[in-house]
Amino acid sequence: MNLRDIHIPVMRDRCLELMAPGLERSDALYVDGTLGMGGHAEAVLERFENARLVGLDRDTQAIAIASERLERFAGRTTFVHTVYDGILDALGDARADAILYDLGVSSLQLDEADRGFAYAKDAPLDMRMNQQEGVTAADIVATYGEGDLRRIFERYGEEKLSGRYARAIIAARQADPIVRTGQLVDVLQDATPAAVKNAGHPAKRVFQALRIEVNGELAALERAIPAALEALSVGGRLVVLSYQSLEDRFVKRLFQDATRSSAPAGLPVELPEHAPKLRLIVRGAEQASEDEAERNPRAKPVRLRAIERVREG
Repeated sequence: MNLRDIHIPVMRDRCLELMAPGLERSDALYVDGTLGMGGHAEAVLERFENARLVGLDRDTQAIAIASERLERFAGRTTFVHTVYDGILDALGDARADAILYDLGVSSLQLDEADRGFAYAKDAPLDMRMNQQEGVTAADIVATYGEGDLRRIFERYGEEKLSGRYARAIIAARQADPIVRTGQLVDVLQDATPAAVKNAGHPAKRVFQALRIEVNGELAALERAIPAALEALSVGGRLVVLSYQSLEDRFVKRLFQDATRSSAPAGLPVELPEHAPKLRLIVRGAEQASEDEAERNPRAKPVRLRAIERVREG
């Protein structure tokens, strides 16, 4: 298996460019908060010979693959099995010079049919990033009431037909348990009005919503960003890659909060202690180039945001 062929890191060169000021330091500490199969980490360790890696992932299979891929850097790597909001526990008293969060479902999880993330492949309805614990998507489909199903489809999938799909699932599971992705796709397709069947696959937003609910992704993200900002050294930078609008809005809001002055309203002069501790280093959100999106379709929806710690406090 050639890992470089199955996993192409999104916006690799731009991520390295943005993190370079921290990574060029002697004994730089790089945290890959969503290690995956190690594509970004490999690029960092190759280009910055003094950098050390702390790689976090909740998926033990991903850690095993990344460990193999990065074996030649063994003296400079540490792997931690944790969700990305566990960054402070993983680092202890250390401060990071660069942090990367590459959010969402990984290539590994999408491409492994039996993980249940992809609606195009029939598989057990699982969707757990950490397969060692937690409820599955099948558990949610089997036990949530109509109101709760509708809530997660609306909130996490921004699905306009959330009520219709929730009712269809409740009706279908009374006849047979829905335990496979193919069964759920059939239920959703049957419930989709003919007039909107050409407006994208009916399962896309529902599967996204179930994945986020199963893995507590947005709750983890809301904890992870402040933790990562706290972990940065002065001059250190955090880069975040998001792949759907809900994640990107979360990141945008958290970055805005972090770069806002704490000076009371109406204060004529901002005192030094009220100045923001962080600054945005990317205006708005950047997207992958057309060339990259053509080479790597998974780069098409990406939105990149980046922030830098400018002072202690």
